Amino acid sequence: MTQYDYDAWTYKQRLDKAKSSHIFNNNNVYLTLCFVVVAAAIGAYLHVLLNIGGILTTIACLGISVWLLSTPPSEERMRLTLLMAATLFQGASVGPLIDFSIQVDPNIIFSSFVATSLAFGCFSGATLVAKRREYLYLGGLVSSGLSILIWFHLASAIFGVFFRNLAIILNNSGKRAEEEKKKKKRRE
Repeated sequence: MTQYDYDAWTYKQRLDKAKSSHIFNNNNVYLTLCFVVVAAAIGAYLHVLLNIGGILTTIACLGISVWLLSTPPSEERMRLTLLMAATLFQGASVGPLIDFSIQVDPNIIFSSFVATSLAFGCFSGATLVAKRREYLYLGGLVSSGLSILIWFHLASAIFGVFFRNLAIILNNSGKRAEEEKKKKKRRE
C-alpha cells in the first residue's frame, strides 16, 4: 500500500501533457466511474423498493472498503468487484436520504445530479488546460462554482418569472372569485 504524500499536493512544477490528459486517454477511468455510479444508483433504488438501507449497509460498505484497501493492486478483478460491492452498499446507505428527498421534492434528485455532472465536467476541463497543480485545483473549484451559479441564474430567470406570473394570476383570480361571491350575497 502506498503512503500518503503531502508534497505531491503542493508540487509546484509544471504539469506535462501526459499527466494532464491521462483522464481522457484512459477510457477505463470513465468506464469504472460509470459503473460505480450505476452500482450506487442500484443500491439506492433497492433501498427505495425494499427498504434495505441503514446501519448494516454502512458497516458492510466500510468493511468492504477496508478489504479493498488491503487487496494488492495486482488482483485487478477482485478490486473491481469489491469497488462495485462497496458502492452498491454505499448507495443503499444513502437510500434513506434519497427516499426522504423524494418525499419532500422529487426535483432535488435531478438538480443534484446535474450539479454533480457539471462539477465533474469542470474539473475534467480544468485538467486539460491547467499548467500547474495549484491552478488545477483553483480552476476546477472556480469553474464548477461559476457554472452552477450560471445555470441556477438561468433557471431562476426562466422559471422564476413563470412562477411569479402564475402566482399573480392565481391571486387575482382568487380575489375576483371572492368579489363575485360578495356580489351574489348582496343581491340575495
